Formats: sequence, C-alpha cells, structure tokens
Amino acid sequence: MNWYKNTTEELLHTLQTTRQGLSSEERNQRLAKQGENKITEAAQIPTWKKVGKHFTDLLMLVLIVAAVLKGISGDYIESGIIMAVVVINGLVGYWQERKAQESLDGLKQFMGQEATIYVHGRKKKIAVSSLVNGDLVVLGPGDVVPADMRLIETHDLVIEESILTGESEPVQKMTEAITQESTIGDQRNMAFSGTHVESGTASGIVVETGDDTQIGQINQAIQSVKAQETPLIKKMKQLNHQIFKGIIGLVIFLIFFTTFRYGFDLDLLFSSGIALVVAMIPEGLPAVLTMILSMGVKEMSEEQAIIKTMPSVETLGAMTVICSDKTGTLTKNEMTVVDVLVESNVDKEMVLDIMANCQDLKQDEEQKAADLVGNPTEKALLQYAESAQQPLRKTVDKIPFNSSYKYMATRHQNQEEPNASVIFVKGAPEVLLEKSQLTSDQKQWWLDESAKLAAKGQRLIGFAHLTLSAQESLSHEALTKLTFVGIAGIIDPPKDSAIKAVKECLQAGIQVKMITGDHGKTAQAIGKQIGLKHTNHVLEGLEIDLLSEEELQQAVQKTDIFARTTPEHKLRIVSALQANEEIVGMTGDGVNDAPALKKADIGIAMGIKGSEVTKQAADMVLADDNFHTIANAVRVGRRIYDNLKKTINFFLPTAVAQGLIVIAALLLNRPLPLTPVQILWVNMVTTITLSYALGFEKASADVMNRPPRPIKEGILSWYSLFRIFYVSLLIMIPSYVLAIQFEGTVLQQSMLLQSIVFAQAVYLLNCRELVNPALNRQLFANKALLVSLALLIVLQAAIFLTPIGHQLLGIGSLTLMQQLSIAANGALLFTLVEGEKFITNKLQGRQKAAPVKQ
Repeated sequence: MNWYKNTTEELLHTLQTTRQGLSSEERNQRLAKQGENKITEAAQIPTWKKVGKHFTDLLMLVLIVAAVLKGISGDYIESGIIMAVVVINGLVGYWQERKAQESLDGLKQFMGQEATIYVHGRKKKIAVSSLVNGDLVVLGPGDVVPADMRLIETHDLVIEESILTGESEPVQKMTEAITQESTIGDQRNMAFSGTHVESGTASGIVVETGDDTQIGQINQAIQSVKAQETPLIKKMKQLNHQIFKGIIGLVIFLIFFTTFRYGFDLDLLFSSGIALVVAMIPEGLPAVLTMILSMGVKEMSEEQAIIKTMPSVETLGAMTVICSDKTGTLTKNEMTVVDVLVESNVDKEMVLDIMANCQDLKQDEEQKAADLVGNPTEKALLQYAESAQQPLRKTVDKIPFNSSYKYMATRHQNQEEPNASVIFVKGAPEVLLEKSQLTSDQKQWWLDESAKLAAKGQRLIGFAHLTLSAQESLSHEALTKLTFVGIAGIIDPPKDSAIKAVKECLQAGIQVKMITGDHGKTAQAIGKQIGLKHTNHVLEGLEIDLLSEEELQQAVQKTDIFARTTPEHKLRIVSALQANEEIVGMTGDGVNDAPALKKADIGIAMGIKGSEVTKQAADMVLADDNFHTIANAVRVGRRIYDNLKKTINFFLPTAVAQGLIVIAALLLNRPLPLTPVQILWVNMVTTITLSYALGFEKASADVMNRPPRPIKEGILSWYSLFRIFYVSLLIMIPSYVLAIQFEGTVLQQSMLLQSIVFAQAVYLLNCRELVNPALNRQLFANKALLVSLALLIVLQAAIFLTPIGHQLLGIGSLTLMQQLSIAANGALLFTLVEGEKFITNKLQGRQKAAPVKQ
C-alpha cells in the first residue's frame, strides 16, 4: 500500500489507531493475528547435500564408474587412485565454494532490539519483535528504525537510508502527504526498517512489520532468486556429455564389431572395454582445472578481488555487461565542492566565511573537517573553507536547517561594529535570491548560472549575509533584503581510476551501465564524466514500472544510466539483460543491491563499505571498493579461460590417442598395446608435470582489446574438435607404427609408452598458443613450463633407467637410436601442428579483413 499518500487522519482511520497509541489489549490481539516483527528464515540446506552436489556432475560419475570397473577387474591400486582424485576434487570444490545462508544473518543485524512506543498515551519500551501495525513509535538520534513507519511528527529529523537506496546523502524527513508516485528515496514522510536516525526526533505510525517491510521484501527477493549457473560450469557439463557419449559410442561399436568379426569371448571384451574407458577418460582434468581456477583465485586476491566461488574466476572473463552502483564505486563517496560562482574576490572571501561558520558540525579550530561525522554536504563546505584556512567565528544564535524553508542562518558578533551582528545564511539559491535585495535582472542572471551548474548534476548551495543591530532578534521575518554573494556547486565526483576502468571495459567490448538511487541529472552528469556510451537518456524507476518485460529488454540495450531505482528495479534490469543473453556482473554495497547481486552471473560486493548482506550474496568482494579492480579481474579471468582452453586442448588429444591405440589393436586382432598400469602412468605423469604448466601462461597481448567470447561458444569449437582429431592421429599412428616394428611385447610397450609421453611434451609447446607460433619470447617467461618439462625428463629417466621402474611398469631400457626415432616422431608432430596453426591464422585473418555484405 502507498502509505506515503495518506494524510495523518486517513492513516489513523485506516489502521484504527490514535495519537496516543494502541491499548495493550488491542496490541495483543494484533500481535496474535499478524505475527512477530521478524524476517522469515529460509530452510537450511543439509551439509551432506552441500558436499554431495560436488560428486554428481557427469565427469565425476564417469570417473567413479571407471574406478569401480578397475576394482572389478582386480586393479585395486588404480581404482583407489582414481577414487582419491574424485574425493579430493569434491572436497576442494565444497570448501572453496561453500557460502553462508544467503543474506539472512546479515539482514538480522539491521533489526534493532528495543523500541519506544506509546500505549494509552504513556511511553513504554518493548521488544522490536512485538511491534504491530498501528503502534505509535518514538524515534531519536542514533535509533535504528524498528519497522516501516509513516511519520506524523518530525523535529529536524534526518535519516541515513543508504542500506535501502545505496545513496550516502542523508534524508531530511517531513510529515506532509505526497500525492505523486514516488520511489523509496523520494518517500520523505516514511521511515523504513533498518535505517538509522542521524539527528532529530520524530514519532510515526507502524504501517508494515516483518516480511512486509521494505527490508523484509528484500529478504524474500534474495531467497526467491535462484543462483545462476556460471558459464564455465555449463560448458564443462557440455564437455562431460561429449566425452561420455564418445566413450559409450566407441565401447558399443567395439563390442558389436569385434564380436561379429572375431567372436571374442566376454572376458576379453570386458577387459578391452575397461582398457578403452581408462584410456579415454582424462582422470587428471578435474584436478588440473581446479588447480588453475585456484591459481586465479589467489592471483585475484592479490589484485584486491576476493573470489568466493572458483568458477566465478572464469565468469569474470566472460562478462559482457557490468552494472555498477554509482556512489562509492564509480564516485569517491565524498561530497566535494567543485564550482564556486561569485562576482568578485570580496564576495569569494565572504562565501568562504559563510561556509566555515554557518554550520553545525565544527566546534573548534582543532577539529579537522575530514574527521567530522554528519551531513556530507556540510562536511564538503567545511573542507573547502578549511583548505583556504578560513577561521571560525563564535556562533551566538542560529536557525537550524529545515526542508520546509530550505535554509539555515547563524548569528555572529560583528568585529567592526560591537553593537551589530552579522547574519550568515546558506540554503537553496532560489529561496535566498527571493529574500535578497537584487533586481529582477540580477536574480535572473544568478538563476541562469545556477541552471548551468545544475545541468552538470551538482547540488547547489546559495550564500548570503545580513547585518542586524544588537537589539534585533534572529527570526525568519528578519531575513529580508539579504546580500546575495555566491553559489557553490557540490557533487560526489567520479574516481580517476573509475574513468580509466570504464575506458578499458568499453575497449574490451564490455558494456558498463550505472544503476543508482540518485537523481537523474546527477547520474547523467557522472555518466558523461566517466565515459559511458549512452548518456542522452536516463531511465528512472517510475518509468521502469510502466514497461513490460519485453519493453524493458529493448530499453536496456540502448540505456546506460538508470536512476531513482529500487531493489525490484535492479533485479528487473539484471533479468532483462540476461534475457538478452548477456553475461552480467553487478556491483553493490547496500542491502538493496543483494537480490540483484545474487541474480547476476557474478555479484560483486564492496569490501569496505559493503553491508554483510551484500557480501554474502556476492560471488566476489572488492577489498578496495575500486571499480578499476573489476577491470583487472576481467583481465585475469580472460587469461584463466584462455589457459583452461589450452589445457583442455592439450589433454583431450592424448586421451583420444590412447583410446585409438586400444581400438586399433582390437580392430587388427592384436594384443592390447599398453597395460592398464602403463596407461595410468602415462595419464598420471603428464597430469603431475605437463598439464599444470599451461595454467601459468601470461595473458596474450590482445586480452583486453577483443570482445567477450560469444555466450553460446563451447569450450570445444569446431576447430578444437578438428585439432583434437588430427593431433590424436599424429600421436597414435607414428607411435604405434614405430612400436610394432620391434620384436617382443616389452620392447613394443616401452617404445609406445615413451613415444606417447614425448609426443605429449612436444604438443604441450604447441598448445602455448592456440593459433599463433608456439616459439616466442614469452616461452621463457613461463618458468613453470620449463620446470615441468625437466621434471618429466627426471620421472621418465627414473622408470627407464632403474630396475624398480622396469618391474613396476613392465618395461625395459631403450637404445640411443630408439630414443632418437621417438624424438623424430615428436619433431614431426610439432612441425605439422605449427604448420596447421600458421595456415589457420592466415585464414582467420582473411575472414576478419573480408568486407561484410550488406
């Protein structure tokens, strides 16, 4: 219900209450009917479910099946190793990704413990949880508003509402009914649960409690929003299905083909099927991906970006839109005087004098304006005056600021005339101009100049003074024929780092949209200063309410500034962008941002000024509250994704090659070329050494100069599938052909094992760059790659040169000529892959350069 539209009498009548409050009997009846003033808790997810979900994706299940099959076949050691990989991956995923129950505990901190109400005209302290609609509540400085209230009496009441509106500027409250439609930030006759009374006193009627309050509705929205599945998880599921289907298809084909052609017995078919499954499942891939993502988490923490969920590392690199709060994220969260308009130097001195003395915050010269707590606008004026070393005067009397007359005045001893006082006045320029002794033309000039400053989004403060005799009292009636001396323009200016970051994001093809609770003109001015693309039109909350979902989806494509927004508006904007197939990042710090943060593909909370609610709902926390940190994180995210693709493109050809060797042996009716223990060695030695190296590759030069990858692009593109197919053949055919040239099973297996491992080492170098030359200056920058190659040489030497290695793997020593023939195969593989990359690179360059047909 729009309580802000009701007059006091209408309110009392609707809620059946009085100016003396409710009776005890009526309160008890309403409490029994309405329930307690508490936020409903969501059901807790059992720990076993939180842990169990990390073991139920398809690749994990395939690994578990492989381990079971190995156990059935008697390979208990190998079965145990694979199960250990499964368990470690699952537990690491649980500990890295566990999150607190979304925002409920954080919301509770905003609810006060006690409230003061009137019962039968007498004040009484009660528990906040027992408040009911119709209660008459008393508010004072420092109080937390205990429920949503319609104010019926105020005395200089100022409430800080940033947890709901996201804006740090406190709100001067009033009691008059508001006739037009208004968002939360404009409902100045309302006090909302969880907000803080900064100064003044008031009384108000409780109109909503518990889940029906604004903060309660936010809680419901948080719980109803389904957490988004990250692009990486979606793509890995697709990859898992592709691997699973490929393995099952090949197993079924071999069963039918070999049975009909050779009449194999069931035992041989079973052992062959196990060998094929073991060969083609990349057991180490989940561990390697987890490691690379963990590296990304660590690297981002060094960039002041704390990642709560590992897949979010990659999501940052996939972002196509960043929706950012304005205050404190894009701006300094510090009101600053940016323009002072005066007619002469004398007037400038007088403006500084008024700034320093027509105020409530600073009491003596020892105090620093930056350390004061209070109205941000007054602090900005004091800091400006302080920078000019303007001294303080003793205040004799004052008229406090009030939104009804829009000015304040202070009285000071006139140092030149002992029997007179100087009156300093500051307030809305148009009000002070009306009280001034200027001509109509002079007033119009000041109004025109004011309009120019207002067009920049500045909040305007006018300054005037007056001399009164010692006998005249300071009153509203005495403030006539003022001498108007100047205007100050105040704004929360953008951060230089934010301007730079927005430029970087736009250059990287990432749209930046500002969603704020501030006024449209202010938001538009900031949007232009930080370099947003679409700044001619601002979409305000009330306009959003009038749009259908389809209309909003169209509007968000050509709008970059959204003003006077509520939590519901932010949620709708994020949803509309996602409906347009955008990968959305959302920043925020207030409770009002939490639902949209949870809905976004990656929620980004402020670590310094962000509420606990927001941090819990987010996927990433900015430790420095700096928007530029997001741009740095995007750079890291893109590098991590590139390295993930390189790693997957490295892993799969080897797995397919091993599978093809098993298939070739079965089709040719020959013994299995490698034993399961030898296959496991090949998989594990490359996992331990080579596979991690690609995770340390530096970012490519164009990482922030290219658009985000298409949302529907899979990890395995058609080019990747082509590469996997032909590279697996280049590994399998030369290795198999070379091995069968020699007599004896042990020698053949030794040649084949060494050939596959050497080919993987060579192909690792190819995978450093997807289509660019592998041998470049950055090769020696990746020390991990050099160390991994050295470690691989040591491990391979250990098994080929020691008796225990021969015994464990069933292999023998190789001669120098045999090793050189294996090296020749590797050189052929490297040369052919580099040649294919060169041709592909040229073809891609021609496609990009080709004119687009209209």
